[in-house]
Amino acid sequence: MPLRLAYDRTGGLNPEPHAAPLCMPTHPDVFEWLDGRVGPLHLRQRLGIEADQEALVFGRGIKFFHLENWYSVHAVIRAGLRFCGLLGRARQNAMSIELRHHQVHILDLPPAFDGFKVLHLTDLHLDMHEDFPEVLAERVQGLDYDVCVLTGDYRYRTFGPFDRALEGLRRVRAHLKDPVYGVLGNHDSIRMVPGIEALGIHVLLNESATLRRGDDAIHLVGIDDPHYYRADNLERACRDIGPGSVSILLAHSPEVYQHAAHAGIDLLLCGHTHGGQLCLPGGAPLLYDANCPRRMARGAWTYYGLKGYTSVGAGSSIVGVRLNCPPEVTVHELRRM
Repeated sequence: MPLRLAYDRTGGLNPEPHAAPLCMPTHPDVFEWLDGRVGPLHLRQRLGIEADQEALVFGRGIKFFHLENWYSVHAVIRAGLRFCGLLGRARQNAMSIELRHHQVHILDLPPAFDGFKVLHLTDLHLDMHEDFPEVLAERVQGLDYDVCVLTGDYRYRTFGPFDRALEGLRRVRAHLKDPVYGVLGNHDSIRMVPGIEALGIHVLLNESATLRRGDDAIHLVGIDDPHYYRADNLERACRDIGPGSVSILLAHSPEVYQHAAHAGIDLLLCGHTHGGQLCLPGGAPLLYDANCPRRMARGAWTYYGLKGYTSVGAGSSIVGVRLNCPPEVTVHELRRM
């Protein structure tokens, strides 16, 4: 069932009838709740892959190489940066989150949404460093925006406990204005969804949400991770969106760009790549992990009629360092064409 929410006259959110659950289920069987939310096939797929592939460096099938689980490489990266005299600077860079502003011109954007602002956060990896949630919370305090969206990877590792990630998310959520929507990334377990929604973050699991201002409306579409789990279902997510409606797709990675463009999506917001995280001077990534053109690895891009933005992320993966690729949070301002 798609999540339907609408602005009231005071700028808050009122759920329309038959809205999806927005808080921790009271039923003791969380898996039964998830089964009802996403369907038995999606749930079996997600949980099965999580069980089969967690903690592997060399896997089977969907993703052969899991660099984030190869813990020897962490020491190699740190040693290499230390040898070059860059380790201290790279660690400091990882905690220096920049604020970026991006204007998106959208054809036939409803007049009431001209100037509408979307705060985009992604790749938080909140349990990697104890101080990071406070650093991020300070960065987002006082920002001017109308809706906040999170495009996945709340956890540092791709497996294991997620309590620390949820606690870090709670600390950041306390400084975010309503409404807040999110999707899951390849580091996130579907078992995290009840805890995330208990914080007042509306997770879109191949679902859509309607945002209204007066008589005008736009749609947020959210899909499950298209990179590793390949549990995305854009057709299901868009099933209640009429032709000609303006829609913004939230996805963890840009790899869904072709399907999004030909589905008539107007704007794709994503992350996952970290922009390379460790880059050459000028920003050329040494490595990025996504099946898409290199020009889509960071920043704004277009594909046919689709506008896209791949954030380099606020957090860090594998090692808490960044070079020539500062972390970011981004405010996108929608403008009529």
